[in-house]
Amino acid sequence: MAAQEQYEELAKQLSAIGAVKRGLGRALPHDCPPATAALLALLKQHGDMRMSRLGELMGIDASVTSRHVAHAADRGWIDRQPDPLDKRSRQLSLTPSGTEKLREVSGRYTDALATCLQDWSDDDIGRLIDLMKRLRESFGECRIPRTSA
Repeated sequence: MAAQEQYEELAKQLSAIGAVKRGLGRALPHDCPPATAALLALLKQHGDMRMSRLGELMGIDASVTSRHVAHAADRGWIDRQPDPLDKRSRQLSLTPSGTEKLREVSGRYTDALATCLQDWSDDDIGRLIDLMKRLRESFGECRIPRTSA
């Protein structure tokens, strides 16, 4: 098990990742903020889904999910149809325009990463990918209890 100091340093480094994500977000088109890009990517990855499922995957509440969905739908990137199993719910799907926007977003994101990490070796990038996957999987298996403020 790592020493307490290592966990403290890891916490600092993870906090700093927010700045990295914001920097990458600046590479996105002005009409497609990071949350909208994430929404499009999740629909591409998981296929059609209800808004409630999308909110779960994004880790946000219904009102925030609704705002992001409205933003993407207003631009024609997603389609909202009544859910055949529950007419009160909406089934979300990626449109061809949304697929094209996601392709643009992914290209910009990839280009920004390639620019910022141009002095990294392929092995370094591979190790980072493996460790980030492992970190994400560990958090997926771990239920961190909420603390009261």
